[in-house]
Amino acid sequence: MSNPEHFTYPAPRYLGAEGEVNASFRSADTPPEVSSPGGATHYLATQESTGGEFGLFKGELGPRSAGARTHFHRAMSESFYVLSGELELYNGEKWVTGRAGDFLYVPVGGLHAFKNVTDEPTSMLMLFSPGGPREEYFERVAEMSQRGPEELKEFRIRHDSYFVADFEPFAD
Repeated sequence: MSNPEHFTYPAPRYLGAEGEVNASFRSADTPPEVSSPGGATHYLATQESTGGEFGLFKGELGPRSAGARTHFHRAMSESFYVLSGELELYNGEKWVTGRAGDFLYVPVGGLHAFKNVTDEPTSMLMLFSPGGPREEYFERVAEMSQRGPEELKEFRIRHDSYFVADFEPFAD
């Protein structure tokens, strides 16, 4: 058990006495914001909707979906929680198979990657902290990959995504 004397809560940010009505609800049947033949992305909580605290997205990968190759972020951590199916997760050292209920936390600067190597779909939650404007990344990465390696690299860097392959050819 942890010693509670070693932990403190952040300073209060809400100073009202009675609380506010300010919660937001998203129904499970809300269609994904981004869809492609390889999967879909649902915007559960964006940088804008959380005031920059975090971004939470549900990712769905179709069978044999490439996912994302090895990369890291300089400004935010990323966490993965597997909801269904199997998801191959690279933890910076080796590939591990994530199944429903498994979790991977990647601190700022941590190498990571993910892919679906099975014949079944998989789904996961992706949490970015603090929140960044990931929506443009999800919406345009497929288009940018068609424009050539230099434009794709610039796009990725603008979105705090530093892919190993962009800096070391044949790296992964």
